[in-house]
Amino acid sequence: MADLPLAETARRLIRRTRAAVLATSLPAAGTDLGTGPGMPFASLVTQAPAPDLAPLLWLSLLARHTQNLDRDPRCSLLVAGPPVSPNPQTAPRVTLIGTAARAADPALLARWHALNPYAAPYAGLTDFSLWRLSITAAHVVGGFAAAAELNPTRLVPDQAAVAALAKVEPEILAHCNSEHAAAIDAIAGAAGGAGTGWRVVAVDPDGCDLVRGEAVLRIDFAAPVRSAGGVHTQLICLARGARESLAKSAVSRAAAG
Repeated sequence: MADLPLAETARRLIRRTRAAVLATSLPAAGTDLGTGPGMPFASLVTQAPAPDLAPLLWLSLLARHTQNLDRDPRCSLLVAGPPVSPNPQTAPRVTLIGTAARAADPALLARWHALNPYAAPYAGLTDFSLWRLSITAAHVVGGFAAAAELNPTRLVPDQAAVAALAKVEPEILAHCNSEHAAAIDAIAGAAGGAGTGWRVVAVDPDGCDLVRGEAVLRIDFAAPVRSAGGVHTQLICLARGARESLAKSAVSRAAAG
């Protein structure tokens, strides 16, 4: 991602990264963790981006960060990728600043669980709730000495495209998984996914997400799309490229053996 514009680096990081650090504010009293009101409290959470890129969080009502958000919805979320050298400062990362609120949309809850299949046992727990972070600002670091502050309008995808794809996403998923299973497996294989039986579980203007068991693969499109036709075109290109890549790998292994 080092060669991408910083806004695209940030978007791809948010789309593909699940672990994040959530910073909330402690209350003025009633806790032994701080010495005064508003002391920052950072905790590890699991996020999944909504189609419009807003991070979704499935939080326990018993967790300190949830209690903090109930009192003060202002927060920030750090999402980081792996460093490209032993220097940890070469890791691309983005800090999202905004406010969090509970989200009652069943589609968003289904999306969070689809992108975090390990959490299936928690799906029915009543002491968890879904939260959505509304982004008001972002600070992105693409690596060492590459940083910028981004207005949300530079970061988030086109909202008309988000809405258009949301209407047809169920049909896209059903068609891909029932009619093009082999192509989806090829795309997954070329992206490092093992085995067969991969399914497309989410689509957005920037790409799609594939799942097999508890394994999740993020597949980026070459360019943002705005319609089902755009998704179809991108998947055809990805499948063709994947089959060519896998065929070359097979030839190389045969020659080496």
